[in-house]
Amino acid sequence: MDFWDDKRVCVTGGTGFLGGFVVEELQRRGATQIFVPEHKDYDLTQREAILRMLSDAKPDVIIHLAGIVGGIGANRANPGRYFYDNAMMGIQLIEEARLAGVSKFVALGTICAYPKFAPIPFREHDLWNGYPEETNAPYGLAKKMMLVQCQAYREQYGFNGIFLLPVNLYGPRDNFDLESGHVIPAMVRKMIAARDAGETVTLWGDGSPTREFLYVEDCARAIALAAERYDDSDRESRCGLGDLDPGARRAHRRARALRGRDHLGCHQAERSAAPQAGRIAREGVLRLRSDGVVRRGHPANRRVVGHESLRLRRAGERASRLARSVIRAGATPVALR
Repeated sequence: MDFWDDKRVCVTGGTGFLGGFVVEELQRRGATQIFVPEHKDYDLTQREAILRMLSDAKPDVIIHLAGIVGGIGANRANPGRYFYDNAMMGIQLIEEARLAGVSKFVALGTICAYPKFAPIPFREHDLWNGYPEETNAPYGLAKKMMLVQCQAYREQYGFNGIFLLPVNLYGPRDNFDLESGHVIPAMVRKMIAARDAGETVTLWGDGSPTREFLYVEDCARAIALAAERYDDSDRESRCGLGDLDPGARRAHRRARALRGRDHLGCHQAERSAAPQAGRIAREGVLRLRSDGVVRRGHPANRRVVGHESLRLRRAGERASRLARSVIRAGATPVALR
């Protein structure tokens, strides 16, 4: 596409799960000058490394996906580090990008930034209506500061920075490690291992907790479209679907397709403390409305004013395809990391 023809774009975190798909999407859209800094060469918590990266990349556009992140245990063990490293990375990078004359800055936030008791499904206007869940708060708030900074910099300096909030992602090349992987890849690995060993699978929780998931390639496409078309720092933009279904019931049905219903249990003791079973997202339409805000839509309402509509294929089909890719890889799906 013409937008990317002469653009030099820097994708921090471009070697990660989401970042790899963003780089591929940019290439499909015509970007030929893509710079992906690696942590071993550029520690973006250090100002000197940021300046060196900007000097080497000379970017017109920065898509900032990098972050210091971990699971629940890592968040509990490293709250100070996760706050400091993520805050300093974002704050310094935006400031130095402004001084270097970068024309567009796309900052990726996290669903951990939402208040602990925000209504489900999450809505952008609820973002400031409470404190995040305590375990994830240092990481989530550090990331949310980039929204404040982009708003302040647009007002004072005219800096074109935007802030996107993706929901939980899943798809190929995910992290299948049982200790640090998220719910869908962890469930896939557990079920494949149980099938091969002839054992049962237990999903914790009572089925009432809900999660919102987005296929990683759709998120990558939304990010690319926002980089091209969205230029508003006055509000955050959420990349997701909406309208949630209780998780364990859908997960149970998906698991039966893999294993057979007699081999799957749902643990009732920890009713919501460990909601491992998330919901598989419904078919929906992710679209950019005429005001440029990434929002959810329903298949029955597909009218889009001046923007491209992003159809999301059935998430169940994608989950099945992901499971098949793990099965093809054998009994050690962690190799897909």
